[in-house]
Amino acid sequence: MSGIIGYIGKGEAFPVLLHGLNRFEFRGYDSVGTGTISNGEFEFHKHAGKLKDLKEKLGDNTPKGHIGIAHSRWATHGISNQLNSHPHVSNSGRLAIVHKGIVENYASLKEKLVEEGYKFHTETDTEVLINWIEHIQKEGDLNLLEAIQVAMNQVVGAYSLIVIDKEENAMYAVRKGAQLVIGVDKDAYVVATDSAPLSTLTDEVIYMEEKDVYRLAHGEEIKVLNLDNITKTPIIEKLEEALETIEKDGYDHFMLKEIYEQPQMIIDSFRGRMNASEGWVRLGGVNEYRNKLNKTKRMIFGACGTSWHAALVGEYLIEELARIPVEVEYASEFRYRNPIIDGDDVFVAISQSGETADTIAAIELAKENQALIYGICNSVGSTISKMSHAGSYTHAGQEIGIASTKAFTTQVVILTLMALQLADYKGNLSKTQLNATLFELEQIPEKIRKILKLDDEIKAIAKEYHQANNFLFLGRGACYPIALEGALKLKEISYIHAEGYPAAEMKHGPIALIDENMPVVVVANNDSAYEKIVSNIQEVKARKGKVIAIVNEGDTVIKGIADHVIEIPATLEIFAPLVSVVPLQLLAYHIAVWRGADVDNPRNLTKSVTVE
Repeated sequence: MSGIIGYIGKGEAFPVLLHGLNRFEFRGYDSVGTGTISNGEFEFHKHAGKLKDLKEKLGDNTPKGHIGIAHSRWATHGISNQLNSHPHVSNSGRLAIVHKGIVENYASLKEKLVEEGYKFHTETDTEVLINWIEHIQKEGDLNLLEAIQVAMNQVVGAYSLIVIDKEENAMYAVRKGAQLVIGVDKDAYVVATDSAPLSTLTDEVIYMEEKDVYRLAHGEEIKVLNLDNITKTPIIEKLEEALETIEKDGYDHFMLKEIYEQPQMIIDSFRGRMNASEGWVRLGGVNEYRNKLNKTKRMIFGACGTSWHAALVGEYLIEELARIPVEVEYASEFRYRNPIIDGDDVFVAISQSGETADTIAAIELAKENQALIYGICNSVGSTISKMSHAGSYTHAGQEIGIASTKAFTTQVVILTLMALQLADYKGNLSKTQLNATLFELEQIPEKIRKILKLDDEIKAIAKEYHQANNFLFLGRGACYPIALEGALKLKEISYIHAEGYPAAEMKHGPIALIDENMPVVVVANNDSAYEKIVSNIQEVKARKGKVIAIVNEGDTVIKGIADHVIEIPATLEIFAPLVSVVPLQLLAYHIAVWRGADVDNPRNLTKSVTVE
């Protein structure tokens, strides 16, 4: 959700800002803006719309200056228009800001500022924020570093921000609950929402810690004062993970590319963490807290969106294999209902970005109650990775498409490894069983490659149903979350209303919706509930519903009654989610393309939800 970047150094700021905005495009945004300082004056360029339109407006009139800030905005306070676009400037015209996050107490701050004579020209909380900083600076006769530190202690919310002062050759960066990374070069500093814009500029970075306030000036020592009034020394690190170039590599969309990358990403996620021939699984975080995890009476999974669906799969796996009770919580609800959680519990936070605001808030609550925090995320150096006592990176690589695909399957792989490792600790699997299970897990990437060869077949099915107004997705057991994920993918990118249900729940209400205009997608590749699923399909067909079924290769029963079957390689039932989700991703993708939707940047959505 949105992205901010700032540059100060020897070179021109604007090309670096533009590079950052290009890298942020995949996040989802509705407006963009830049601000540079040249000859002691600000030059702002804003646009409500896409970055390419701003570039066209500028033409060859490239802004000059060695200090600048930029922002891609996803509207929260105030509609998407040029006026509300960032950067915002203080009443005096001296300070400018780009801001990611939400100021929860902006209304009370604004009221106080109005009483002091401040004027407001936008609907944003960000304009309130920069004027509050200016007010604190004037009232206390403070330098800007001190003023920001005092002001942000009075601000409620999760945020990251960059401030520049046209009368001072310096840039200020602050983070609280939202990641900021500083790229360090001998000739410049670049501050950005994440390391994506930095990888081509430098390999030395500072991962700003929670509540840090940085002052950066070219040729000067970095100053750090956190919100608790402690002076700190910055730690410069090498970029821990090389970021691949953001290219489609011949694919029409990033989403399609990322669907096709899943076999390799799954290999990357389990490489070095298991050995089938020797019969062991070893996630470092699980190994580090073996005793705690082995003795826990309950695990609580907190996640949102697609990650929540991965958590549901994890619940089935861990309860089935490790025999540990699991509760799956929407992180967005968990913190608001006074949950029962204590030091005997393990809280597993799952987030692709590691910056999901609701999940971060849930972690804070779990930590306050002494629970062990285990983080599963994809982004190295992210907030969740730093907040967790232990955890595992998914190694999915950078995911550009807003609708998550490879991030989901790699999360499921990590949860599968966790379940198998805990089961091994508890002696729930014999050595023979563990060996056989791991050998089968090693075959999953190749089985997915085989499924990807069905792309043309799935594309043809998609064409037949792309004008439908509603879809129903059904699944049982660990494939029920896959039904939910299939429905979510279709909603996200095609804007078709779709719902996922446990197949047995269909007759408790949703069956009323079924007629000849209702396509029903049935995930039917889990053997234990096969006969029940056949009965569910019969119920749909008796009401003239159209059935698209995901079945194991060689299935004859469902093939004889469904309108369409997509045959996929059979596997162990615990791995059925990993293979059955892929055809649903392709189905959603092709339906969206047939409908002419913007697959990689669906409306109203953003890659990482960093506000509550």
